[in-house]
Amino acid sequence: MTSNQLSSEAESALESIEAEDVDFLRLQFTDILGTVKNVSIPADQAEKAFEEGIYFDGSSIDGFVRIQESDMRLEPDPETFSLLPWRNSDRVTSARLICDVIDTSSGEPFVGDPRRVLKNAIERAEEMGYHTVNVGPEPEFFLFEEDEDGRATTVTHDSGGYFDMAPKDLAQDVRGDIIYGLEEMGFEVEASHHEVAEGQHEIDFKYDDALTTADNIATFRAVVRAIAAQHELHATFMPKPIPRINGSGMHTHLSLFTEDGENVFHDDDDEFNLSDTAKQFLAGILEHAPALTAVCNPTVNSYKRLVPGYEAPVYVAWSDVNRSALVRKPAARVPAASRIELRSPDPSCNPYLALAAMIHAGLDGIERGLDCPDPVRENIYEFDETKREEYGINTLPENLGEAVDALEADEVVMDALGPHTSEKFVEAKRHEFQEYLIDVSQWELDRYLETF
Repeated sequence: MTSNQLSSEAESALESIEAEDVDFLRLQFTDILGTVKNVSIPADQAEKAFEEGIYFDGSSIDGFVRIQESDMRLEPDPETFSLLPWRNSDRVTSARLICDVIDTSSGEPFVGDPRRVLKNAIERAEEMGYHTVNVGPEPEFFLFEEDEDGRATTVTHDSGGYFDMAPKDLAQDVRGDIIYGLEEMGFEVEASHHEVAEGQHEIDFKYDDALTTADNIATFRAVVRAIAAQHELHATFMPKPIPRINGSGMHTHLSLFTEDGENVFHDDDDEFNLSDTAKQFLAGILEHAPALTAVCNPTVNSYKRLVPGYEAPVYVAWSDVNRSALVRKPAARVPAASRIELRSPDPSCNPYLALAAMIHAGLDGIERGLDCPDPVRENIYEFDETKREEYGINTLPENLGEAVDALEADEVVMDALGPHTSEKFVEAKRHEFQEYLIDVSQWELDRYLETF
């Protein structure tokens, strides 16, 4: 079944396909909005897929190409081969391969492929001497009941709170099945627990290099949804599905390593154990925070989470002791664990674009030698506007429109996305915000219809 033209990784994947008696392969990629797309092929077409790729119509994918230049090719990455636990049965076994998108007109990687955008950021880090960008995400999600027709409701599955146990936490079995599924796909799950809001949960998996982590986030969302559905529940990564309670975030931990495995963020002699490089990277994140928000919080609904009072960060500052700041320096037991934590992203983002933007922002801080401000050790939520001005603390954009304005004005983050992706992303988000502005919400009808 193997071919001399194939890489050793592809040959290994083919051997696994045969050994596991796989029936179908799902070739997975994401559109510009982060939605997972896939095409299914019989397993006996795997060798052809590795040798020639699989062609598809790129004009039908959000943010890709125009109809007159629509032919594109999926090139499977053999290192991403994994069985799909929720698709397996006595009759059918399915597996997944994540793909890179190739422009058939040039034979080169498609510049609008979000995975390619992240690879560009990783290559920039490598050129600067940082062999690995490690990323650890903490995605949160809600579990809701389905109605009698199988449609999602906003009725929470339980009434539990932070770290609660049964009987308040009714989702232990669901989380357990999700964890088993993730582990079957190669994840190393570190912890899981009930979150602050009713029906809200968090499952943390081990950090990895940026590309693997972005792949894992996309996979994680698919696994959670699929296994929740087996329990007749709807899992959502919508940032704020219920008003006036905590929303779902995706705190993101970042660090840089040299080729010999040294964590360049660590400094034993610094008060915070952060090196000058780490502080410059942090300063870059803070400087570009408004533009990053458009990419890391890309929906109208994202800004219902980014409000004071619900533990979400809205103030552009950093701290080592409290969680009211945008960036936190977590405690680290060993030098390799020194890192910074960006707390604003939410799990609706396209993980490839979000990580690419974060990396470029931080690297810009290093390249320019930006000065890192002093940490804010007080609770910023309790500051009034005068005190925030005294400390020089700005706020994140208040809505998607403001965030897109900030993105368009930020050359570094626009360059991180590249000309094609930045244009398509801004166009899509402008359209989304305009649709939101002209819509009439139920809140408005309840408030005004009988009053005026």
